[in-house]
Amino acid sequence: MTTLVENPTVTTSPVATGLHNRADLAQTVRNSLTMAYRGLLKIRHNPEQLVDVLVQPILFTLMFAYLFGGAIAGNVASYLPALIPGILVQTVITTSMVTGTQLREDMDKGVFDRFRSLPIARIAPLAGALLADTIRYAIATTLTFAMGYLLGLRPAGGLGRVVVAGLLVMACAWAISWIFALLGVVARTAASVQGFGMIVLFPLTFLSNAYVPVDTLPAALKWFANVNPLSHLITAVRELINQSTISGEFWLTLLGAAVIVAIFAPLTVRAYMRRA
Repeated sequence: MTTLVENPTVTTSPVATGLHNRADLAQTVRNSLTMAYRGLLKIRHNPEQLVDVLVQPILFTLMFAYLFGGAIAGNVASYLPALIPGILVQTVITTSMVTGTQLREDMDKGVFDRFRSLPIARIAPLAGALLADTIRYAIATTLTFAMGYLLGLRPAGGLGRVVVAGLLVMACAWAISWIFALLGVVARTAASVQGFGMIVLFPLTFLSNAYVPVDTLPAALKWFANVNPLSHLITAVRELINQSTISGEFWLTLLGAAVIVAIFAPLTVRAYMRRA
């Protein structure tokens, strides 16, 4: 007599599943940090990649301070508390488009094809690139505040508020870098990513409250400057360093950055995983 025995259902222990998931997460983090280190090595071997974050804060601060300081505020020293936040936001935010251009260049050169053959997390090259670019934001932020201090800026909020303001701008730039990362994945060339960034970011920075009082603008431009999200960021930075105040503009800016990440991070990851 033959006894039929059904195959038992194979189950996975919740504990084993949790350990496996944590191991995968740890490996992804390690791989991402390794890719970020690769990005820093690229900068070390090609220091010309830092020309924008090294030159732009110095050049723009000197140029705008001495061109507009007397006309807008009466003298350079009086203009600096309004100018430096504008320079900071413009410099760091425009730096965020480098994420997309370099990502596109790596994909065009076949670097990501080589990464696919390695036993690493597929998302690591993208995450590493986004992490490495935070160093660029930190350099631009430090140089901008240093130039302001050399020209006579003495933030009333103190060093602590200056650090908070810098971190706020860096967080917003990191959020915007997800948009350019998506463009870097779907665009055909790195030049098209850079061109799009120039077309969008430069009008946003100049048609804001960065360099001139909004009240002096024509009605249409005044309306645009008031709804411009960069104006809210600049206002938040000014209130932090000049008044030591964390106002509604600060929280509104953080909320906007979180919304950008919530929308564009999944889109970027999905597009990248399809290409990778």
